[in-house]
Amino acid sequence: MQVRTIPPLPDKPQKKKRKATKLIWLLFVLFIVLLGVLFFRSPISKISQVRWIGEHFVTQANLTETSGLRPGEPFFGTSSSTVAERIQAKYPFVKSVQVDKQFPGLVEVHVHEYAAVAYELTADGMMQACLENGSVVKLDEQLKTVLEKPMLTQWDGQQEMKSKLSKELANIPKGLLADISEIRFFPSSSYPDRIKLYTRSGFEVVTSVTFLHDKIAYLSGVVETQEPGRITMLKADSYIPYSSLPASEEDVELDSEGEDATGIGKDRDSQEANDIDTERLTESDADKDSQDE
Repeated sequence: MQVRTIPPLPDKPQKKKRKATKLIWLLFVLFIVLLGVLFFRSPISKISQVRWIGEHFVTQANLTETSGLRPGEPFFGTSSSTVAERIQAKYPFVKSVQVDKQFPGLVEVHVHEYAAVAYELTADGMMQACLENGSVVKLDEQLKTVLEKPMLTQWDGQQEMKSKLSKELANIPKGLLADISEIRFFPSSSYPDRIKLYTRSGFEVVTSVTFLHDKIAYLSGVVETQEPGRITMLKADSYIPYSSLPASEEDVELDSEGEDATGIGKDRDSQEANDIDTERLTESDADKDSQDE
């Protein structure tokens, strides 16, 4: 005779236990959601203070408007990378942006700008800074800037050359750069990028944008060890103290505008001297004729 076994009925207490576990998890999830809602509605989830550090060429009000970081805004509402992208897209003189969030409520933004290597007064009377990356930024009147860098003069229409000069100035030691008071665009037929520098220590330097990088060591040595005078740094380097320069102001100017040691400047000076002698002879003859009459 075959015996059939009947499977046992499900244990009813296990069903109740399973339902209780589901209910506990549901209540836990609802509790977490409620906490989240309360947190994001509370002041603790908002920005309470924004600190801007390192900005020089832009006001904090403009940075606040561009970034969207202001007290009362959600603390986790905007990512650090988004803030950096917004600021760098609006202001090309900003090299990098670092956002440091300190919960609760404090946001510190470190703005790293390209350094200014020179300043220039524009035709409309505005001051602008020439930066190490070759760009130019106009200075806001609300900003207080100490002009410890050289001033550029006679650079109208020379934006490309000015950009190249700015990149070269970025490689000059800070102490020597601070000693330069003025850089004048001083082109010639042989050196279309020739410049004239005046230092606060009393030196006058004639060189070119192309040669500037390679001649810095020579310039630094002369400025530190010699008395004030005129320095020429073109194909050939020369230094003449002011005490040894010709007394005639005209001769001084002709010497300073000489092309280089190859004789190009000498030929031109010789021609000018011959013209002057001819004019003097003509005037002398005219005086004699008037006396004879």
